[in-house]
Amino acid sequence: MQTGGDPPYGGDIRIGDLTGNGSADFVAHRSAEDGLKPCFLAAFTVEGETLWRFGEGGEQPARPGPVTVHDIDGDGRAEVICFFLDSRADPCPSSLCSVLVQVRDGASGEVLKQATPNEIRSRSGSGSNWVHQRLLVANLRGGPVGRDIVIKLGERVVALDENLNVLWTYPIRWNDYGRCSAYIPAVGDIDGDGCDEVTGGYYLLDHDGRPLWEKQIAPHMDSVAVAEWDRGAVRVIASGGGHVLDEKGNVILGLGEDVVPHGQEVRVARFTAEARGPQMTIRYNGHHPDVMLVDNDGRILKRFRVNPSPNNTGMEAVFWNGPDSPALLYNGGALWDGSGRRFADLPGLPPPVGDARMGWYHCIPANVCGDKREELVLFNPWSDFVSIYTPFPLDETAFTGYHATPRQYNARMMD
Repeated sequence: MQTGGDPPYGGDIRIGDLTGNGSADFVAHRSAEDGLKPCFLAAFTVEGETLWRFGEGGEQPARPGPVTVHDIDGDGRAEVICFFLDSRADPCPSSLCSVLVQVRDGASGEVLKQATPNEIRSRSGSGSNWVHQRLLVANLRGGPVGRDIVIKLGERVVALDENLNVLWTYPIRWNDYGRCSAYIPAVGDIDGDGCDEVTGGYYLLDHDGRPLWEKQIAPHMDSVAVAEWDRGAVRVIASGGGHVLDEKGNVILGLGEDVVPHGQEVRVARFTAEARGPQMTIRYNGHHPDVMLVDNDGRILKRFRVNPSPNNTGMEAVFWNGPDSPALLYNGGALWDGSGRRFADLPGLPPPVGDARMGWYHCIPANVCGDKREELVLFNPWSDFVSIYTPFPLDETAFTGYHATPRQYNARMMD
């Protein structure tokens, strides 16, 4: 579908039910200055009809950026939570002094809440650890829904409540390339107290921002996850050295740097029915197509190579056949099964266009069709189309409405 508008627009994409009608909607944003600060936002339906648009100009973001879509007030309609360029402030390309933090009504785009916390506006930086700015929804204070926002800005984590008040900040001790914590943190309830913890692979923060442990366990901690691992226990899954850690920092599994010299991306799901429990798929050799599948006893089940993509990132677990069947692995316009077999090429995708790093198809798994199986929502920030792929055949009578999950509002897109 085309993203609507006259002329149509492209950019980074997020998903959520903005109007409360049970259907997935989409938000696109474009950025100004250094490619990090959104200056244009637009929302459109699954049919491509524009709901609203604010701002003007801008370019494709330098990275998947600081915008998320989530029903933060629990009224059944998702809000848009974002950074937005403050056009009244002095331009400052390497800092956030010209950034507003906003909560917008999903149906109209109207600003509901806006703040300029000094803990964010005072931050500046450069390099790969700085540019991965993402807003993550978390449940830091307990309750039925996540109402808090976690943001990593280089070597600092900032937590906000639903009213954009600062709850706490945490200074990260490591900031050098190859030795910094995960570019995008992960959130989840590891200790079972009903509140989320935050991890970057070198640290685990309790819900109040207090560090539960801090240690630099291995280089190239590019990607982390919080997921069930052994006998239902929730763990930190870390790309650096292929590690699994518990809430006290104890190593449950460590493949080591000889096996994982550069852990680029890690994804957790049950990819093969032959092994019990979930497995880890890890891109273990940096920006290359080399992938391995590891079970929760630490056995390497399979090594294989996926197809190349412009930056050799962007793989994602997809529950193509539903949550009770083995997941498939998406990478670069193709699907792979747990045996390393190329399951399918997605038809109709034009060749990647745009910047060498960003000009490819980002993947957000989502149950758009409401039949328990996940679809693939693909977009190229340099184009004005969103492609949705679903397993054949599509039974439209099985539609029970779109229900957002962390796989959308905390999408793990890497670049």
